[in-house]
Amino acid sequence: MAECLAFLAGGHIGRIAVMVDEFPVVVPVNYRLAEQASGGPVLVVRTRPGNTISTAGERVAFQIDAIDTVAGIGWSVLVRGIMRHVRGHQPALVLADPHPWLHDRDDWLIITPIAITGRRVISHTTGFGFHPRGYL
Repeated sequence: MAECLAFLAGGHIGRIAVMVDEFPVVVPVNYRLAEQASGGPVLVVRTRPGNTISTAGERVAFQIDAIDTVAGIGWSVLVRGIMRHVRGHQPALVLADPHPWLHDRDDWLIITPIAITGRRVISHTTGFGFHPRGYL
């Protein structure tokens, strides 16, 4: 899990999956990894009020990945969690990357992970069999 958290800390763009009208919707978002004042990692997404993710339910999935198509390798991190909405003010969080971002977004969405998993991706040209390093 430490490697997955390192990948999450190093990124700023991912995809969030939410349910809309009983169907999954996946949307790209800007995010930051943060620590709650009470401890434990959370993902923070800022958005505008009234859009698809700001009106979504609390059960979400979040994914980041990187694929090198030339080398035929990559990785993916999946976070399943509970999302809560914080409107109008910045929550008490310690951001892994404190640089300012997205000041025109008034809704804060905080995703508390229930499960964080990762996997490595290996091109079919290098073999398709199971490899113990295939999971982070």
